[in-house]
Amino acid sequence: MDGTTTLSRTGAGAALRHDSALKHCTGEARYADDIPDVPGTLHGALVLSTVPHGRLTALRTEAARAMPGVVAVLGPRDIPGENDVAPAVKGEPLFAETLVEFAGQPLALVLAATRDQALRAAAAVTAEVEALEPVLSIERALELGQNVIAPQVIRRGDAAAAIAQAPRRLSAEFRAGGQEHFYLEGQIALATPGEGGDMTVVSSTQHPSEVQHLVARVLGCDFNRVTVTCRRMGGGFGGKESNASWVAAAAALGARVTGRPVKLRLSRRADMIATGKRHPFLYRWTAGFDETGRILGLEALLAADGGWSTDLSGGVVFRAITHALGPCDVPALTLTAQAVKTNTVSHTAFRGFGGPQGALLIEDVVHRVAAAAGLPPEQVRARNFAGVGGNGEDTPYGQKLEGDLIARVWAEAKRDSEWDRRRAEIAAFNAAHPTLRRGLGSMVLAFGISFGIQHLNQAGALVHVYSDGSIRLNHGGTEMGQGLFIKIAQVVCDVFGVDLDRIAITATSTAEVPNTAPTAASTGSDLNGWAAHNAAVAIRGRMAEVAAAKWGIAPEAVVFADNRAWAERAGANRWFDFGELAKLCFLERVSLSATGHYRTPDIHWDPKAMRGHPFFYFSYGAAVAEVVVDTLTGEHRCLRADLLQDCGRSLNPAVDRGQIEGAFVQGMGWLTCEELWWDAHGRLRTVGPSTYKIPGSRDVPPVMNLRLLEGAPARVETIFRSKAVGEPPLLLATSVWNALKDAIGTPALDLPATPERVLMALRNRG
Repeated sequence: MDGTTTLSRTGAGAALRHDSALKHCTGEARYADDIPDVPGTLHGALVLSTVPHGRLTALRTEAARAMPGVVAVLGPRDIPGENDVAPAVKGEPLFAETLVEFAGQPLALVLAATRDQALRAAAAVTAEVEALEPVLSIERALELGQNVIAPQVIRRGDAAAAIAQAPRRLSAEFRAGGQEHFYLEGQIALATPGEGGDMTVVSSTQHPSEVQHLVARVLGCDFNRVTVTCRRMGGGFGGKESNASWVAAAAALGARVTGRPVKLRLSRRADMIATGKRHPFLYRWTAGFDETGRILGLEALLAADGGWSTDLSGGVVFRAITHALGPCDVPALTLTAQAVKTNTVSHTAFRGFGGPQGALLIEDVVHRVAAAAGLPPEQVRARNFAGVGGNGEDTPYGQKLEGDLIARVWAEAKRDSEWDRRRAEIAAFNAAHPTLRRGLGSMVLAFGISFGIQHLNQAGALVHVYSDGSIRLNHGGTEMGQGLFIKIAQVVCDVFGVDLDRIAITATSTAEVPNTAPTAASTGSDLNGWAAHNAAVAIRGRMAEVAAAKWGIAPEAVVFADNRAWAERAGANRWFDFGELAKLCFLERVSLSATGHYRTPDIHWDPKAMRGHPFFYFSYGAAVAEVVVDTLTGEHRCLRADLLQDCGRSLNPAVDRGQIEGAFVQGMGWLTCEELWWDAHGRLRTVGPSTYKIPGSRDVPPVMNLRLLEGAPARVETIFRSKAVGEPPLLLATSVWNALKDAIGTPALDLPATPERVLMALRNRG
């Protein structure tokens, strides 16, 4: 940072509560569905396929059209633009035309005077479908060679030769399930038509620009005719990165056709049936290793279930393959990652975006190698740490890890958790209890921060300083409860040296900041923080020139702090109140408005060679978890978790701590209790909280110790040397999986580790 920036008591580094915390608790915070309906507003309901694969021969809408309150039933022929809502590649229709590809695919949109009328009418629409054989498993899709993206392969050295020459060899296969986002606020959009073809959309979205683009595509208009706003979401977790766009496009289509506002809010059941999940994965690997547990060669397949269309599977698979070794080094390897096509909902972004699935590979390898070699898995993992004990520090794709931080986070987590004492304690407990078994597990993470698609690594911001010294802040990031808005406001506080109450935090809008990236990949603070900083610095420089001219000094001598601009001259301090200086700038006809832009430097990727520098930096962390398992029922509980996360110089420790705790619990849910189940007819049966188990308050470990790594600022120029925190801590929950394996005495445990799977693992153990 430059020398003229002075930290304010509410600026970067201050542990402040979320800017909407009180509003959240009192119900004052307004979400899309809280906006009062204007007279004439119509409500939408989707008609969804009940067949996973088949030819659509007819759609019977007559009964629905005749029902009370129904205004229209819209299908593909009513779309004035393109019937395509693909976020990355073409070929994903808003409404199926001739081919149905999954149970839950939208076929039509019903518009009625009330939501209940729309839902009843949608249920009256019948589809005639000539059934085709569906593909419902990764294994079957692999047999047929069905992919939604081409396989990605990373090679280093001769893996086959290294495995053949290694003293020991081992092969294994395991599976990890998907995960429903289960955001508190479901998918929703409110589209209001304006004059001249304008369309205003309020969307619960992580990516307002993508909503703008896909609405324009469906309506057949330019981007500038569509304005998308989002003040806040009731959770996103990646589920509102691409799926929110087609929901908004459907609402906008209804508004365009009828000329009336249209609100489309999916029920929880429809939301779960029609929107994508975290990608399930199948893993197959062979490793060669020595008696010390050093992995010498590895060949692995990471096969993701992409569902029926591409969606964002390319990026998910990319992040999985680049995180498949976690913090470890393997000198010779061949990693193949692909997303296969099945007749299920198109899987999509989810917190971690493939990184958590990728990291499971090396954890499974480490634990099975450790069991085969008769060594503790922590010893085997540490033996393979990148940059430690003579191991290489480069990833297989050519980017360096920081071996000192990898070793440090594990050493400190082991110390904080009293590993050795508790290891002995657990052994004594297990010896004394015939049915209850306790286990201790660990995890060390190295998570790359940046979008895998280079052009997404940019952000914009708009800052106004008014003549009374109040400040209006807008940027391209979206607020989904993660505290992004308060962090960016703290950055602007620092630049101007003012208190937080001078800053008005405003809704994200494509009309104010265009061409934005999604708020995803843990880049929200990095990108938007710098963009807002750059805009504020531009204004501060102009203000400094005005003050300097009054005082006859150089602008560089003007300091902004404590709600003032001041300078020392001839032993006497001169100062302006920030508001006074703003008024003076206005009188001097100086602009107090600026846009800011930022693009992440020093990142590049060669998709053909599968090499490059795709991440700006890595985030590190470590965790230790303790569990207890009832061997008669398979039921289990996490008793304690010790978490250590590297946040660099945290922009807001209070917010970051909340993110780490929430990520851990969400990751624990994915790995232990959240199970998606499709029946033999390709219909999702886990469609609500009665059949899909997310963690509750009593699932949180009774003892959860959390510490931010001290004295480890980012070694690259991040905003105030902070580090991302949204996604990396989710991987720390892998320690719970490892603890369960320790408790039941086997390295083989498919995910999610439900009581049924724990019992099967116990049985297979013999």
